[in-house]
Amino acid sequence: MKKKRFFDRLIIISRKLPTRQMMIILSIIIGFIAGMIAVIMKNLVFFIRNVLTGGFEINYSNYLYVVYPAIGLIITLIFIKFILRRPVRDGIPNVLYSISRSHGVIKLHNIFSSIITSSLTVGFGGSVGLEGPTVVTGAAWGSVIAKKLGLNYKQTVDILGFASAAAMSAIFKAPIAGIVFSLEVILFDMTMSSLVPLLLASIIAALTSYFFLGLDVLYPFQIQYSFNFNETLYYFGLGIFSSLISAYYIKGYVVSGKIFDKISGWLAKFLVGATSLGILIFLLPSLYGEGYEAINAALKGNLDFIFDNSIFYAFRGNITISLLLLLAIILAKVVATSLTFRAGGIGGVFAPTLFIGAMSGLFFAKVVNVLGFGNLPVSDFVLVGMAGLLAGVVQAPLTAIFLIAEITGGYSLLLPIMIVSTISYALSKAMSSRSIYTIQLSGRGDMLTHHKDKSLLTMMDVKPLIEKNFNIIPPEASLGDLVKVIANSTRNIFPVVDDENNFYGIIILDQIRHIMFKPELYDNTGVKSLMFHPSSIVEITDDMETVASKFQHSGKYNLVVLDNGKYVGFVSRANVFSRYRQLLKEFSEE
Repeated sequence: MKKKRFFDRLIIISRKLPTRQMMIILSIIIGFIAGMIAVIMKNLVFFIRNVLTGGFEINYSNYLYVVYPAIGLIITLIFIKFILRRPVRDGIPNVLYSISRSHGVIKLHNIFSSIITSSLTVGFGGSVGLEGPTVVTGAAWGSVIAKKLGLNYKQTVDILGFASAAAMSAIFKAPIAGIVFSLEVILFDMTMSSLVPLLLASIIAALTSYFFLGLDVLYPFQIQYSFNFNETLYYFGLGIFSSLISAYYIKGYVVSGKIFDKISGWLAKFLVGATSLGILIFLLPSLYGEGYEAINAALKGNLDFIFDNSIFYAFRGNITISLLLLLAIILAKVVATSLTFRAGGIGGVFAPTLFIGAMSGLFFAKVVNVLGFGNLPVSDFVLVGMAGLLAGVVQAPLTAIFLIAEITGGYSLLLPIMIVSTISYALSKAMSSRSIYTIQLSGRGDMLTHHKDKSLLTMMDVKPLIEKNFNIIPPEASLGDLVKVIANSTRNIFPVVDDENNFYGIIILDQIRHIMFKPELYDNTGVKSLMFHPSSIVEITDDMETVASKFQHSGKYNLVVLDNGKYVGFVSRANVFSRYRQLLKEFSEE
């Protein structure tokens, strides 16, 4: 009842206020909601983890590490399969999909489902993060509000962008990075009228997070050494190393998907994934959950955290074993993250990416120092490595640069952060044209990009544009039958279709005009001899970019649409262009 009154008041306010003022008010509301979502999720995960592992001794590994992830995953799956009875999609890709394919509408259950499932997954040790679920939950609230207020598509997309920025701002206490993330990943075409609401949403979310979670940055970091020009070459090396690890991350995720696709049934996937994940975490306990504690330890430049709660505790202080285990952690984190997702867990890829980046920077600097090739400030390379992996895996270099500088307070290392992020992004892009988000969207349709023309085509669907008012003619008909059909038609194209809707070809009026007035040919001339099969055909599953390409290369004004050989109708160049212009107008309005 209270919820209904809340929305009723919003509707009344929205109808009285000008659009810009309304969006400002909504951005403040969205910012606060996103901030509270982040606070709730962080506290839930902290509580679950503290209850489960708070009493563990540091000098040996507890066998419960094998069991905990499986418990969290099975509870998550039970909730999804038997209580919610709807799939809970990957966080940020779900937002991108809603913008690209469902007019900004996100399923209602997302306002709470990701909070529950991701908290269970991460709290019990699933090797993923909370940022994706936080973003999709905030965006879901934004989608609900937009729908209740009857906002248009452009306004709805802006609201989702505000919510995404706010969620990132709150979860990382990084308002600037939240804004950059939204601009780089979510809002592919933001107008100036949306800038102030975007800023407000991010600011309010950060303030909410600060109020409930404290003013400390996520990764406390003290700059001990300023940037040394002589270390530039090493930062270039770290950029290359980061790109290789990024490519391994992306490839590992893809390969795990192919492997688990061969396993039939969710229960079998759970058993394989959960068992493998539990064994990995038992052997390398730093893989447990988001891994923030391990990152903070790495930022201090020491390797002791590798052995905490580990069966390898007796080797603490052995530099060779330490480096080998650190490399194993880097490689195994990719596997652990993939296993968590494939076994049915819900979470985000930001935290694992930051974890791997920190470990990669630590490994790179330690190896250089141990081999005597230099005397690098290890902590600095840990911080910069985080940016390198984020730029390479998510393929959002600006977000990587500002996020790492902001969540660590390491602004004096901005130049090396930029160097490593740029190199990692460029090389990773060359090795894999798709980011981790694009891969997660695989099979659900294309995603919006900052190429406006392609993005507008992505948002279009061929099905609503199909025209069906074409008179069909059966393949066994004669010219005389065709003339009767032509007499009652306003079209100049006639599809040849049988009783089972199988498509044979088309007849164009201009091509038979010279014989249609010769009655002596009516009975002896069959339709099959007059028809031809068009060289360009639109399949109903084609995306609009493919349809546009077929129009361009064929030069035709109408193309037949088929569904596995069955006739559906025609799509016209005029309708496609009209819809394109309509979308362009909606997105260009201030």
